[in-house]
Amino acid sequence: MTDLLNEPAVSAPKNLLPEVGLEDLHEPLRAGVARAGWTSLMPVQAMAIPYLLAGQDILVQARTGSGKTGAFLLPMLERLNPSRPHCQALVLVPTRELARQVWHEAETLCGEAGLRHVPIYGGVGYGPQVDALRDGAHIVVGTPGRVLDHLLKRTLSFKHLEMVIFDEADRMLSMGFYPDMKEMQRHFPEHRLHSCMFSATFPTFVMRTAREFLQEPEFLTLSRDHVHVTDTEHVYYIVPGMDKDRSLMRIIELENPTSAIIFSNTKSMVHYVSSVLKNFGYDADELSADLSQAERERVLKRVRQGSLRFLVATDVAARGLDIPDLSHVIQYEPPVDIEGYIHRAGRTGRAGASGIAMSLVTELEWFTLNKIAKAYGIEMQERSLPTPSDVEAVVADRVTVLLEAKLRDRDALKGERSQRFVALARQLAENEDESALIAMLLDDYYQQSLHAPLQQPADVPPASAAPRKKLGTRPRRARRSVGRPSRR
Repeated sequence: MTDLLNEPAVSAPKNLLPEVGLEDLHEPLRAGVARAGWTSLMPVQAMAIPYLLAGQDILVQARTGSGKTGAFLLPMLERLNPSRPHCQALVLVPTRELARQVWHEAETLCGEAGLRHVPIYGGVGYGPQVDALRDGAHIVVGTPGRVLDHLLKRTLSFKHLEMVIFDEADRMLSMGFYPDMKEMQRHFPEHRLHSCMFSATFPTFVMRTAREFLQEPEFLTLSRDHVHVTDTEHVYYIVPGMDKDRSLMRIIELENPTSAIIFSNTKSMVHYVSSVLKNFGYDADELSADLSQAERERVLKRVRQGSLRFLVATDVAARGLDIPDLSHVIQYEPPVDIEGYIHRAGRTGRAGASGIAMSLVTELEWFTLNKIAKAYGIEMQERSLPTPSDVEAVVADRVTVLLEAKLRDRDALKGERSQRFVALARQLAENEDESALIAMLLDDYYQQSLHAPLQQPADVPPASAAPRKKLGTRPRRARRSVGRPSRR
């Protein structure tokens, strides 16, 4: 049964390049490392830098804080030409916060080398961004929506673009950026682009996207010091026993899974969790032993069609189910027996993709989870429970993405019609007592838009069988559109 957990999703790189150390880097890169004050390269940097210097497209599985930003910024010191005042490298990120973080690191690593860089994201004015682009920024770090806005306004050109980095690709897609990414692809130059994708996980929808933007990429991951792509990431949250339902909502809001099965041990708990999800606005249904045959068939039909986003079930009721493109398995309660964890977690990370197996445990339940991890040699990662402010920041980014995309799609007549409400919008925004009206409208729009299925890449053949097209070529059809738990 451990094969469900340990079978590699893809093979090691065909053209494995040796890792590098500081002494192996050319002078421009060593100077950048010195400016950052680093005494050695982090593992992801030692592994990935040779591929970026060689111009090889790669997929890199790396967690936040692993040093991946330096892995793609340092090679730019050698790959980009400071004397050419054009956008030569594009770093796409999912959030404004990450754009600022990458920009600050670029300031340290690349600033003194003469490479200009600019952060581009929504929610702020266009003026400083336009000025930086006009001055010839070499590196653009931005969110897809705002980058696309500049392309459409012709304040940004990809004519001289050489490198594209997709940072935190899984988060980017979970936020709904796929349509903007495809629209942006129409503006890519005709010459071949060097493209790399960094992601904490590679579920099916990320792999599909990689095939649309990268050409014959190699796969790298930091997992137990081996170079391969793992199939399932195992994480857990320590949650308050009396606040588990709210904790689940915050985790789902942050993760925004494309599809998930949520396991509970009893049919009464299955019904409760399903009701909580529905009341919050999610597309959820339940599967337990006391359902009528007609109800069970109705739920199973949605499962087979892939149209149900969240299925809440007991182990017995879910036995034999195969949910297509399952990105997350969430264990609301640890299983009664340790083998149950293997059956649950094995339902994601299939067919050459990767997924996430999450566990919500109280401090008492953690001992059961720790016993399971030791029994099967599973490396489990503890994550901090998202705070309300964490969720607020992510939701704000997502709703900004959606509203900006909707604004781009409005024609001139609709734009003129909207002018009737500009004065009212300013009045409401300036009046703190009326802010509840704006919050209500944003919440309703968010519920309708984000809790519906996100537009994702379509099914394509495996990479080895897919017909190769010239990278950068515009698509024919274009449309706008486990340690001990920490004490808290």
